Amino acid sequence: MVSLLIKILVNDYNNTGDDRVRRGYGVVCGTVGILLNIVLCCVKVFAGMLSGSIAIITDAVNNLTDAGSSIVNVVGFKMAGRKPDTEHPFGHGRIEYVSGLIISIIIIVLGVELGKTSIARIIDPRDIITSKTVFTVMLISIGVKIYMYLYNKKIGNRISSVSLQAAAVDSFTDAIATTAVLISVVIFEFTGVVVDGWCGLIVSVFIIYSGISSVKTTVDPLLGVKPDPEYVNIIEKFVLSQNNILGMHDLVIHNYGPGRSMISLHVEVPANGSLVEMHDIVDNIERKLKEALNCECVIHMDPMVIDNSISMRMRDYVGVIVTNVDPSLRINDFRMVQGTTHTNLIFDLVIPHDFQYSDEEVVDIIQQRVRQLPGDLYAVINVEKPYT
Repeated sequence: MVSLLIKILVNDYNNTGDDRVRRGYGVVCGTVGILLNIVLCCVKVFAGMLSGSIAIITDAVNNLTDAGSSIVNVVGFKMAGRKPDTEHPFGHGRIEYVSGLIISIIIIVLGVELGKTSIARIIDPRDIITSKTVFTVMLISIGVKIYMYLYNKKIGNRISSVSLQAAAVDSFTDAIATTAVLISVVIFEFTGVVVDGWCGLIVSVFIIYSGISSVKTTVDPLLGVKPDPEYVNIIEKFVLSQNNILGMHDLVIHNYGPGRSMISLHVEVPANGSLVEMHDIVDNIERKLKEALNCECVIHMDPMVIDNSISMRMRDYVGVIVTNVDPSLRINDFRMVQGTTHTNLIFDLVIPHDFQYSDEEVVDIIQQRVRQLPGDLYAVINVEKPYT
């Protein structure tokens, strides 16, 4: 049903890289979620009042809250689609992450509240009234929630939406919760044993765990995470394939929401090349990256000496020293400055975040080994951390 609605209501629905299309997907999914959850809430309230089961009524309230979560989703997609303005020059795309976080928190709160209700029912168990109507309502509810889980997960993955993925987790936990309620009703029907509270408590723990996992998924892009290696590889291959580009480093990818990225990087160009020509090459790279990846790009040029055999030999020596310390270390932006009394070898040293030695220890080791090379050589090292 959702796929059909998307085809009817969303123009150019296959172009999921377009912000307008993504927004259309999100609004359709959210609106369907609102309607289905309201219907489920109404029929469960009826079934809960008919049976006297607090678990069923709690499940109904859960669905009403889910409708609220879907409203948050729709509002999030609408706001995320707003154009950049004076106060938000990078757009409003991260609102989608915030809406996903809100849904995740709601999941946790519901789990805690369900746990409280379940403990109260364990302490004070009460008989419930079973009927075919109650069984039918619960079975239909489980089926609807599984359907909501499937379409939210499918579309969430298709458009890379953390808020829809969070909604999928929410729907799945709801299906599990309703299943547990149904099991407790079945057990009471055939044995007379009231396990309503225990089933609810087990489900509440599962819901809280799912909510915490969902929080991590939505918080990570807000904090900033390591970019997709495949995305990085595409950028590196393209940049290094251009004429007069000798190397590339310091790639930083800023994510301002799905489909909204800003890239900055350094390229090494021949120091003896024409500044105008090198600038033109860099401008072309920026423009082509923007066209291919739909991102803003800023490139800094690092001149690299390629016609001085001494400088190139010193770079090779330093490269060997650094690799011998640890293969995970690398150097960038190397230059040699010769003075009357000594020579400075200046370079950036990239040290992994979880390296076994401190930055100071690594710098000290490399500086000592450079001092052992012939000539009065000093290593001037600027420590950097990788962003990819």
